Amino acid sequence: MRVFITGTAGFIGFHLARRLLAEGHHVDGFDGMTRYYDPRLKEARRAILLAHENYRDSVAMLEDMPALTEAVARAAPDVMVHLAAQAGVRYSLENPRAYVESNLVGTFNILEAARVAQPRHLLIASTSSVYGASPTVPFHEDDRADHPLTLYAASKKAGEAMAHSYAHLWSIPTTLFRFFTVYGPWGRPDMAPLKFLEAIESGRPIDIYNHGRMSRDFTYVDDLVEAVLRLIDCVPQRDAGDPSVSPVAPWRIVNIGRGAPVPLLDFIDTLEDALGKKAQRNYLDMQKGDVPRTFASAELLEKLTGYRPQTSVEEGVRALVDWYRAYRAGHGPLQV
Repeated sequence: MRVFITGTAGFIGFHLARRLLAEGHHVDGFDGMTRYYDPRLKEARRAILLAHENYRDSVAMLEDMPALTEAVARAAPDVMVHLAAQAGVRYSLENPRAYVESNLVGTFNILEAARVAQPRHLLIASTSSVYGASPTVPFHEDDRADHPLTLYAASKKAGEAMAHSYAHLWSIPTTLFRFFTVYGPWGRPDMAPLKFLEAIESGRPIDIYNHGRMSRDFTYVDDLVEAVLRLIDCVPQRDAGDPSVSPVAPWRIVNIGRGAPVPLLDFIDTLEDALGKKAQRNYLDMQKGDVPRTFASAELLEKLTGYRPQTSVEEGVRALVDWYRAYRAGHGPLQV
């Protein structure tokens, strides 16, 4: 395949691109190389991809429509995977405009580019944050998600709606993924797993919100990539009698999560065991926009692909710690 991926210097985009390249596919990447978190980490990921003969990329922002149009035309993709976004729940309280520019304007630009390119499948990252503080668990794809708690969640929900309209108007087969707390090697240092790990290793206290009364459906990155790869071939078809597909468009939403929430304090215990160090715990009240739990239903993913994420938190955390210590030895502490 020829695959066009946005966000290839990011956490998930890097892993997906590397897996596709290992399987012999051609990948065109597109990334703005923003400084939202440690740029050295992004440069290190990008360097690994650029060493592969079947990889090339463009460095530009999603909002730059001429650059995006040129990159997609050059790629002539069979499949487009849109992973780039302004991420982060808490940062959306500090810099909401970044979410409008990247997640709304940027996603619109991707949809316009797909309208012209007409890939056989367009796949777009969304988030479990769209479920808000839903009291009904596990979260199912057909649950109402009309009460986002942050602009980040609202921007991703808007992206889902825009993609539906384009799928309907231009017959672009489109799948939206709702990701659940992805972690693992080469992860984002602004997210709790790596943020906690860096602090514990450096002897700094960690902030634990809602006094630890939280749980997350932690999903190991290799499991997520496996699910995405399998979903590439699950192209939604309108009027195929599949209830997971919109009745008016070749469009569906799929959760990607283990379906096994882990209490936050248990996750921290697992980190401590893997590091052989105890955390200095600073218990705080719940932050604005945060939710007490996330819990994916993985039934649709398993029905479509025969697969559901399996990696235990103990396995995943050990792999994360091993990678982190090797990375830190060569590059120094992460800038969190």
